Amino acid sequence: MPYATGRVFHDADSHIMETPDWLDAHADPAVRPKLKPLYADGAGRAMTGIDQAKSRLSNPQAQEAAATDLIAGPKGWVAYGAFDPKERARALDELGFAKQLVFATSSLGAFRKSDDLDVLYGGAQAHNKAMAGFCGADERLVGVAYVPLNDPKLALAALAEAIDLGCGAVWLPATPAGQVSPGHPDFDPFWAKFCETGTPFMLHIGPGSRVLPKEYENNGRPRSPDLHGGGENLRFKDFVVLPFAAEMFLAALIYDGVFERFPQLRGGVIEFGAAWVPGFLRQLDLGHRSFSRTDPLLKDLSMKPSEYIRRHIKFTPFPGEDVGELIRLEGADLFLFSSDYPHPEGTNDPVGRFERTFADVTEADREKFYRTNFEEMLGMS
Repeated sequence: MPYATGRVFHDADSHIMETPDWLDAHADPAVRPKLKPLYADGAGRAMTGIDQAKSRLSNPQAQEAAATDLIAGPKGWVAYGAFDPKERARALDELGFAKQLVFATSSLGAFRKSDDLDVLYGGAQAHNKAMAGFCGADERLVGVAYVPLNDPKLALAALAEAIDLGCGAVWLPATPAGQVSPGHPDFDPFWAKFCETGTPFMLHIGPGSRVLPKEYENNGRPRSPDLHGGGENLRFKDFVVLPFAAEMFLAALIYDGVFERFPQLRGGVIEFGAAWVPGFLRQLDLGHRSFSRTDPLLKDLSMKPSEYIRRHIKFTPFPGEDVGELIRLEGADLFLFSSDYPHPEGTNDPVGRFERTFADVTEADREKFYRTNFEEMLGMS
């Protein structure tokens, strides 16, 4: 029996666990040698999981065992469907999700910090082609492209190509757009393309989302392991300020009038959690009340900042958050379900963890959380 049953479930956050050659087949020959190798650090752990997963492909018994109780089973590269598209199709059968957004895990690191625009956008092109190929065999998989914002014309071209490839959403770095705000008028054609094609943009933990100054890590003590005992993921100080990057990006879109000029624009804030959202909405509106008497840009807005967020943006809570309380505070229209499969952060029972906070949540609001908010964000409804 599938893990998620009894209703339609859409999953707003899942990942591919890329193999080291994932970008190579899709990269322009001139760009390929300039891409950083995947897993240059920590390659042993990745390759161990990849080798274990590949070894079961010719073993039906091992395949069957790996496909059983996926949500509570091994995660990472060894997880069923982590990088093999045929396995991923069956994984969706076993998980019970009707649609699933698919984000990169590691491949952006091959190019995203490059100062060479050819490498930056050539790497993004290779990623988007690879993502479209992985997701193209199953209509339930919604591939999430990646588009850097360093150059408005190149960003627009990359966005158009990603949409033509069949990617159903586009991940943007939660950072300034090169040397300007993402709300700069030079980016208006870029935002217009999202609206014309009904494509949502995504902010996701990763590129640009770490804003903690390095100096705060120097506390005179040995560095602690991350949540999973390793070294590359978040620690406590990172987690506490995790929402800041998304908050700055969204505030810029509001203040610079992007949501005012493009009322059809839709987006998601994925894997930043959502416990911070009520305070963020209040902070936005407080700033509006405080500064709108003298600030002409705020005077040009036709709604309160929080109303733009409600019209344009959805958020994925972490399974450990009290989502029932968030719904009681802010309504059910803002929040949507995600599993983070096959990353371990999604836990071994995300539905159960959310449901334990839903004692007073109505069936109609559950339906929004598990299904209709996703469909609205993706333009399905």
